[in-house]
Amino acid sequence: MEKVYEGKAKIVYKHQDPDKYILYFKDTATAFDATKKAEIAGKGELNNTISSLIFELLEKKGIRTHFIRKLSQREMLVWRARRFDVEVVVRNLSAGSLCKRLGIEEGKVLSKPLVEFFYKRDELHDPLLCYEHIILLGLLKEEQISILKGMALKTNQILVEFFKEHGLLLVDFKLEFGELPDGNIGIVDEISPDTCRLWDLKTGEKLDKDRFRFDLGDLTEGYKKVLERIQTL
Repeated sequence: MEKVYEGKAKIVYKHQDPDKYILYFKDTATAFDATKKAEIAGKGELNNTISSLIFELLEKKGIRTHFIRKLSQREMLVWRARRFDVEVVVRNLSAGSLCKRLGIEEGKVLSKPLVEFFYKRDELHDPLLCYEHIILLGLLKEEQISILKGMALKTNQILVEFFKEHGLLLVDFKLEFGELPDGNIGIVDEISPDTCRLWDLKTGEKLDKDRFRFDLGDLTEGYKKVLERIQTL
């Protein structure tokens, strides 16, 4: 297969259909702008399976994504997309960079979901963007900003309820978007414990990439717990 792009966690390959790509999920784990890095056996398979299940759920709920189907343990067939250089983060509780920026203690329940936009530029450390920054840089049009925010909030509503039903608390998560071959906007990349903060609803145990970031326990053990719960989808 011809490689299109290789990122920190995935490789994108061309497909015989020019409107489709194949995503290959790697075992690489990174944190803190890749200053912390490790190969963790089984991580790629877990993220591919979890992402496939979540994308299937969102598609059933009317949220467009690039997902077509899971091809193998590590591969996913997706629609080709013109990705926007913006990451959208939805927060339900305070954690991560929000605590550092605003001096909020971790775990504070927010009065309503907070939607933040970040510039997807590794060399700039993915800085926070305000509305005017997005327009100034030509990253999105005004109507696209509204569409992304609306889709992010709807996705949050679906996933908060879904994870709660499976004993998990969705603290926050990151989404990436792109323009699909039919011209519609859809969610791209992945939705997994790599991109979501997920805590056990009863114990507060962290079952996401914070386990790797802060040496809180075996990464795949946490991801397996997430998968075991949501496989009842």
